[in-house]
Amino acid sequence: MGLLAASGTAVLAQAQQPAALPTDVVAIRDRWAEVNYQLPKAQRAAAFEALAKQAQGSRSAHPRDASTLIWEGIVLSSWAGEKGGLGALGLVKRARSDFEQAIAIDPAALEGSAYTSLGALYYQVPGWPLGFGDDDKAREMLLKGLAINPDGIDANYFYGDFQRDQEQWQAAEKALQKALAAPPRAGRQVADSGRRKEIEAKLAEVRHHLASD
Repeated sequence: MGLLAASGTAVLAQAQQPAALPTDVVAIRDRWAEVNYQLPKAQRAAAFEALAKQAQGSRSAHPRDASTLIWEGIVLSSWAGEKGGLGALGLVKRARSDFEQAIAIDPAALEGSAYTSLGALYYQVPGWPLGFGDDDKAREMLLKGLAINPDGIDANYFYGDFQRDQEQWQAAEKALQKALAAPPRAGRQVADSGRRKEIEAKLAEVRHHLASD
């Protein structure tokens, strides 16, 4: 197991009209979905590294835009998940900083995605002394994301995955079912399709545990 589970770091921003995002950030968002869900695994780390450089350029162009910070953080955390090991720790620390800065600017940006993304990092990253992982902070952040976007696919997916990680099988099933029932997002077909496959896989695991109890 690396520093992060690659399948868990792919945090999608919640539903938002494309026109609300800078054009270059839309391009990063769409490329992220292609890399994460359509490229062979062997090619993803290099593709995310290239996309991180693109995201850094967007951040320089929009330093006070919360959505830009969120997407840089998403790309960095996804790259960390593919890279794995202790070498990824610097990337997730940068991602955490991006999400925290986005929250300071606009906590509701991308329907609370910074909270959801930050919560995902807190339960996926190892705790002290290797990393900054903290299940209590994870729960706090994930619940804040859900409060902003209670019906969102990502807010419910990551809360359900956190409950799975905690072996709270019934709560995990409930959240994952809600994630699966989330409405489609305009222009996000690739991302939604990939996320639903992840949800179905996690649901199967959770239901296996429920059936064996």
